[in-house]
Amino acid sequence: MQENNLTVVTELFLLGFQGSQYFRIHLFCLLLVVYCGTICGNLLIITLVSTSKTLHTPMYFFISQLSISDILVISDIVPNLLHILLNNGGAITIAGCITQFYVLSTLEIFECFLLTMMSYDRYVAICNPLRYTSVMTGVYCVALTIIFWMSGSCFNLIYVITVKNMIFCGPPITDHLFCDINSFVELSCSDTFIVDLATYLIGILCVLIPTAIIVASYTYIIVTILRIPSSTGRHKAFSTCSSHLIVVSIFYWTIFSVYIVPTKGQTLTISKILSLLYTVFTPLVNPIIFSLRNKDIKKAIQVAVHKIHCGYI
Repeated sequence: MQENNLTVVTELFLLGFQGSQYFRIHLFCLLLVVYCGTICGNLLIITLVSTSKTLHTPMYFFISQLSISDILVISDIVPNLLHILLNNGGAITIAGCITQFYVLSTLEIFECFLLTMMSYDRYVAICNPLRYTSVMTGVYCVALTIIFWMSGSCFNLIYVITVKNMIFCGPPITDHLFCDINSFVELSCSDTFIVDLATYLIGILCVLIPTAIIVASYTYIIVTILRIPSSTGRHKAFSTCSSHLIVVSIFYWTIFSVYIVPTKGQTLTISKILSLLYTVFTPLVNPIIFSLRNKDIKKAIQVAVHKIHCGYI
């Protein structure tokens, strides 16, 4: 009878941001604008890379894949979050919660691998420019991207299988914005050793090792750039990887702040804000950074606008 009582929980209630209706409506409007801006900005990047021949290079192919991932990340989180804000909280089924967590985790793992590959792409371009075209071939880039998508899905199947076998008990309420692994751990009455072990191993494979590779790549890149005799050459070499370095810094800073750094003494509000940074605002910032700091993309935008203008004339 006790075991049956423990399995009664079939829904999880997400509190979201608790506050006055005035605050929640303003936050709703802000997130709606951010969501629409993110979709438009990333679709612009994908369209430009697909249609502009000057952007048919490995670096821009990876940027377009990052844009696809960002659209999926924010679409996994924001629609339900908007519903929660309007209703001062919202219920989601355990199955829906697992699905949301699976999609988000798969995309975050994919982005970890993709950003690592982008740093290697810059390493080859700057440190071994004569070998770049032979190393970073189109087939190689597409194959790696497929592997990254499949790796993210397969790694998270471990979580899904483990979580589905857990027994959940009340109270089925979590003070968060969306479903993550902490939501299941807090709700579970089962032993969470397997989940903790999976989190530890996946964290090493998908976060710490890629981080080490990125640091090593940029160490070699910086050393190579400093050896360039002319200041113009150094500036040009650094400008080719500065956008990626900014994106990597933002992404990993937020990920480490939420999941790696101990949360003792961290308020729930700060935790929610940090979660918003990497799930909502980072996908918005990425296309802006690549657009404003990249001459090729700015030129492609100008060409596209000119073609549209000429078409109307």
